[in-house]
Amino acid sequence: MKRILIAEDEERIASFVAKGLRAGGFTPTVVGDGLDALDHASSGEFDLLILDVGLPRLDGFAVLARLRETRVTIPVIMLTARDSVADTVAGLEGGADDYVPKPFRFEELLARVRLRLREERAAEVTVLTAGDLSLDLRTRRATTAGRTVDLSAREFALAEMFLRNPGQVLSREQILSQVWGFDFDPGSNVVDVYIAYLRKKLGPQRIETVRGMGYRLADG
Repeated sequence: MKRILIAEDEERIASFVAKGLRAGGFTPTVVGDGLDALDHASSGEFDLLILDVGLPRLDGFAVLARLRETRVTIPVIMLTARDSVADTVAGLEGGADDYVPKPFRFEELLARVRLRLREERAAEVTVLTAGDLSLDLRTRRATTAGRTVDLSAREFALAEMFLRNPGQVLSREQILSQVWGFDFDPGSNVVDVYIAYLRKKLGPQRIETVRGMGYRLADG
């Protein structure tokens, strides 16, 4: 299980991100200042760092600079209320792997976390395919029968889950946990609604209903 370090001094945001990552199958650890972030990130015990810029004691840019100066290569996603081009460039040129401005949708952050972790695995594919359907995990683009299909972040995450589990029946509970994390009502019909969206965009036969069990990506 991948370990994620969250360096965020706003307790509400830190708790929100940690809960979502935990529901997504990760093991999060939260620290509230830059010096603790630097210490933990340098330990070699974590697979990725979500780093807030506005940390006390040592800000995010300084933490990042010290990590890279000491050749710590942990992937870093910077999280900040600043959304200017200058701050974005400063973060990326300083060695950050990605940059997410506040406020943000959790599913976007989760998608970026998964992408950065996948990039750490040299053998990991970046395009998933099933028949004439393909998902480009870098560009977040879907194509079917040679045409590009616009998918929302949730739709893309749902399609990705099916392509990563070919032939497997996925229950509503599995889908809710993976795609919606903690931010869902267990009694909601949101899965059925989004399955209908995907069928409309990708083809009515693309996703099969397995009565009483869930859904499965159709062969071919």
